[in-house]
Amino acid sequence: MSSSIDDPVTAYAKAVEAGDIIAGPHVRAAARRHLDDLDWAGDRGFVFDADAADRFYRFCSTVLRLSEGQFDGVPFELEPSQKFICGSLFGWKSKATGKRRFRRAYIEQGKGNGKSPMVGAIGLYGMVSDGESGAQIYAAGATKDQAGILFRDAVGMINKAPSLDKVIRRSGGPGREYNLAHMKSGSFFRPVSRETKKTGSGPRPHFALCDEVHEHPDGGVIETLERGFKFREQPLLIMITNSGSDRQSICWQERKHAVNVAAQDVEDDTTFSYVCALDDEDEPFEDPSCWIKANPLLGVTITEDYLAIQVKQAKDIAAKANGIRRLHFCEWTDAESAWISRKMWESVEDHTLEIEQFKDKRAFAGLDLSAKTDLTAKALVFEDGFADDGQPKFAAFVHGYTPSDTLKARAEKDGAPYDLWVDAGFLTATPGKKTRLDFVAQDLIDDSEAFDLEFVAYDNFLIADFEAVCGDMGASFPMLDHPQGWTKRKRQSPDGTEITLWMPGSVDELETLIMEGRLRVHVNPALRSAVASATFDTSPADLRRFTKHKATGRIDMAVALAMAVGAATSRDYGEALTSPWDDDDFELAVG
Repeated sequence: MSSSIDDPVTAYAKAVEAGDIIAGPHVRAAARRHLDDLDWAGDRGFVFDADAADRFYRFCSTVLRLSEGQFDGVPFELEPSQKFICGSLFGWKSKATGKRRFRRAYIEQGKGNGKSPMVGAIGLYGMVSDGESGAQIYAAGATKDQAGILFRDAVGMINKAPSLDKVIRRSGGPGREYNLAHMKSGSFFRPVSRETKKTGSGPRPHFALCDEVHEHPDGGVIETLERGFKFREQPLLIMITNSGSDRQSICWQERKHAVNVAAQDVEDDTTFSYVCALDDEDEPFEDPSCWIKANPLLGVTITEDYLAIQVKQAKDIAAKANGIRRLHFCEWTDAESAWISRKMWESVEDHTLEIEQFKDKRAFAGLDLSAKTDLTAKALVFEDGFADDGQPKFAAFVHGYTPSDTLKARAEKDGAPYDLWVDAGFLTATPGKKTRLDFVAQDLIDDSEAFDLEFVAYDNFLIADFEAVCGDMGASFPMLDHPQGWTKRKRQSPDGTEITLWMPGSVDELETLIMEGRLRVHVNPALRSAVASATFDTSPADLRRFTKHKATGRIDMAVALAMAVGAATSRDYGEALTSPWDDDDFELAVG
């Protein structure tokens, strides 16, 4: 074995460390890990074999040819970031056995950065050049079509590589291949999908190449393939993906582990991590200089002009913004498509807003109750003067409640820092495994004493239990059912006024107040997360209502806010006043 400080893996790591190559936080951590391992991994029984890494580089450049577009027929010369990834996988070995150190790899990059051809090349190497008799190579996807993308890249490279073309047998006609066989070693390469986990055949992978992991509905395919690793001496699982939005997915779990491994917060000598991401202060829609952090092949396989077009679309079409953030800038969004952009939401957050400023003022409440799974949320909305055009303005405060006994487990599952939000006072953790409704009732009692509480708009779920708790505490509030469905229904408010409450109307009112800048919101990161996670069912008439089962985060605080806004705006403010002199009830007080 040999090692060299000038090998491409170490050169890349040093360039990242020095800032000569611009990279995001997790790639910087991966580079630091490699350099630390050169100094200390020997104590754990590992050594870096630069010659083994170079053997893979030469396989790509001398045997393989790319097969599409401007690269058609061009030798596959790996880019520096690709050499760092592949060289790490093939270069790090056990000193005792000479077998590869890494058994798992998680790679997250922006779309169009050559993940599939690179991993296709790894699959071909595993089939014909890794010295494994009877190697089984699987390209795995959530669907057959998805699995076929990576596999077709491999087929395309074989078609352009004369030395491989002669020794590999294809099954299926041109463009319809479903298996590649290397007869000399008895090895094969084929695509598989989630149906693999339902079969009893028991695959025995040498390499398992899992594409677009963020679209996998569960970990079934990965688990099935890894189960077969026990038959191999140096198997390799490679997971490649764009960023996603579901923080309860197998992809998010694998990503979290990969990030922790790169940061050396978790000791796992079997996992390699290359996770592209922006830094917290980066805004890709405003600053192109950060684009390369998510796109290490920027200027090679993907151009700045192309990304600029994507950014313009995101700015012009709000529904596309989250998808573009995920696919091209490696941002894990809170929903597939954004309801309210983060920039728009932050424009209505007011760091100077304090609830004491509204003592004795009229208040409207929204109440969304839960027992175990969701958050319970209480929102208060106050009248807050008038805009220049005479339209009413409002101020909002939203608070959440969650059971303390399951706090950390739920934070882990949801990928949300509930414990930190509790410590900061944005949520209340009530004792036990269920949300204690008496805590909510006591806060409403305090609200009714501090403010002129007009009424509480509520969702029917658990409301009988809540009213029973209030009765036990000797409390009662003016309550009004806020329907969650499509039908517009009139209600009689506690003061006898006939009003209309319905979720599509409340959603529209909340959106209008935000867009027109007529709402100030007390800063609460849990509420910000709820708004970012909000998803809707849409009726044939294009009406919207919140839906929790499609959301990737807890949206209860956004639901409570919408109900409170619906309650507040249901009051008839009459025609917009341009001057107090236009108000027949206005009187000038003379002291």
